[in-house]
Amino acid sequence: MKKLFEISLLFFLSVSLCSCPYSSAYNLDETPTIYVEDALLGKWTGLVKKPGSNHEDQVYLKLDRKTDTEYNISFSGNIDELRPYKRITSDSLTGTAFMSTINENQFLNIRINSRVYIAQLIMRDNKLSLLPLAEHFTAKMIFNSQALRNCVDIHYKTRVHPTLDDEFCLRDMVKTN
Repeated sequence: MKKLFEISLLFFLSVSLCSCPYSSAYNLDETPTIYVEDALLGKWTGLVKKPGSNHEDQVYLKLDRKTDTEYNISFSGNIDELRPYKRITSDSLTGTAFMSTINENQFLNIRINSRVYIAQLIMRDNKLSLLPLAEHFTAKMIFNSQALRNCVDIHYKTRVHPTLDDEFCLRDMVKTN
């Protein structure tokens, strides 16, 4: 019985540890240098598939200008999956973000509750996608922004498909305003 409990616990931990977006204390760049893109500003809506089901929920993203190089960012909708991570207390999640570019790939450094989440940003055919890196995209210890930047650079150069956290990907969002 004890062995069955241990195996079940290990399985649960391996699944739960692999199902959250990569977070860090560091940004890809020390300071923001890329100007805010007006085309990104506004309210966006997209669908997120609920884990373990075929049901999709609407999620709303709002991007506002904070400074010339930073955004205020807000996610809202039925995002109960984030409650166990203690990242939200209501139905919204707010923070700040700024853009970084690595080898023609654009990324948002999204700061929420003193943690930074790295998400690839793709704007194509007036649709916006935010694709966060998975927690296990690298096994290296990150001690500064340059190390994080190097890990992301190597990851995108050496993978056919980057390791994304599919449960938190916001694909093909459309502008609602």
